[in-house]
Amino acid sequence: MADTSATSREAAFAIARLLAEHNGGEVLVLDLGERASWTDFFVIATATSGAHLRGLARFVDEAVAGLDLERFNKIKGADDEEWILADLGTVVVHLMTERARSFYELEKLWFEAAATKFDPPQAPKPVL
Repeated sequence: MADTSATSREAAFAIARLLAEHNGGEVLVLDLGERASWTDFFVIATATSGAHLRGLARFVDEAVAGLDLERFNKIKGADDEEWILADLGTVVVHLMTERARSFYELEKLWFEAAATKFDPPQAPKPVL
């Protein structure tokens, strides 16, 4: 039987890389395995607009099938388009506007969790 913690970690990191590749800001994975009984990882990313927020959610939704995760909710945002939450069981994805992220401060709430930051991939430099 596969180690679900390792599988969850791989899925969380894959989603984080995907969000960073699509210009999600300040992409962060929080390891909650020792701190929460209901999930193993949070993936948090900042979107620049409502359209960007919905686009990032669509990329996450499309990636779920290939990551051996189950959706526990329909991925959609609140009416104010500030925060979209995707509950994937062992991985919970939070896509937020800058305003929502600074207001809720999930990183501070879960300050004891190990955090891994994902930067956007570097564009290749042209060869002269």
